[in-house]
Amino acid sequence: MTAACRRVLRTSALLLAMAGAAGCERAKPAEAAPTAHDAEPMARISASAADKVGIVTAIAGAATIRERLPLYGTVRPNAERVREVVARFPGYVKTVGKAIGDAVSRGEVLATVESNESLQTYPLLAPMSGTITAREADPGEQTGSDVLFSITDLSTVWIELSLFPADVARVRSGQKVEIASVDGRLRGNGEIGPVGALGQSASQTLTARVTLANPDRQWTPGLFVNGSVELGADRVPVAVAPAALQSLDGAATVFVPVAGGYAPRRVLTGRADENHVEIIEGLQAGEAYVAAGSFVIKAELGKAGLQADDDADDEAGKPEATP
Repeated sequence: MTAACRRVLRTSALLLAMAGAAGCERAKPAEAAPTAHDAEPMARISASAADKVGIVTAIAGAATIRERLPLYGTVRPNAERVREVVARFPGYVKTVGKAIGDAVSRGEVLATVESNESLQTYPLLAPMSGTITAREADPGEQTGSDVLFSITDLSTVWIELSLFPADVARVRSGQKVEIASVDGRLRGNGEIGPVGALGQSASQTLTARVTLANPDRQWTPGLFVNGSVELGADRVPVAVAPAALQSLDGAATVFVPVAGGYAPRRVLTGRADENHVEIIEGLQAGEAYVAAGSFVIKAELGKAGLQADDDADDEAGKPEATP
């Protein structure tokens, strides 16, 4: 072998050794630099901005969870406060002074009747105060035993709630019930009274009756209403407002205030009613949480996450620098 060949072989071996060393160096795992995704997610919202968008915080603590049964019903006149007026003596009606819908006071004249026997005129007086809800008297008509007027005292009304047989065992006399008009404009409170012994064949329901105060005559007989019967109440150690809960990645989440913004906190929920949701895990009594405006924080957190993804995509799309 010539000297020139030996120099070429030595040079090739040196190059191979250097390449191997370089390859081993590249194979070492490099420590990943921390990124925004590795940090705890947080929606950065200043205190002034939070005030403007209606973010309100509260303190988690004990609350009473009330189990309720929704029912549907109708406003009815209080049948115990209805009076029917008939003529005392047969005759004919001379005058009528009241119409359906008129308010009357006890002792007020409703009509006058001339007796067939004595030919004397006598008045028909209201036996109670209330509202004229039926009138069958017109001037010139003969009277007998027919009802001429019906007077109903609407200062109280009956709410007749439809009760399915499966729920009969859960509802009993004395339970508190909240009544609301269909549009939610009117609300009242009462107690379950007697539950009907006979069912309605058409609807397969029983009737649970509630006597409701109606001093302003706002509950009009014939209208539909919604009822909510309180079946029981339990005290729980930790609860939050229903508006506090949001779903993130399929998990129930509340937001807690942290320095510079708000952070999500996964929680395990339990019983709930319209005012409170029980928290079993994830939040302790005494901790602050976002009670109102949580949807704003969720949206802001989503925007921040989207921006981070976009930045990562931008970095991935950049061409590698040429050494």
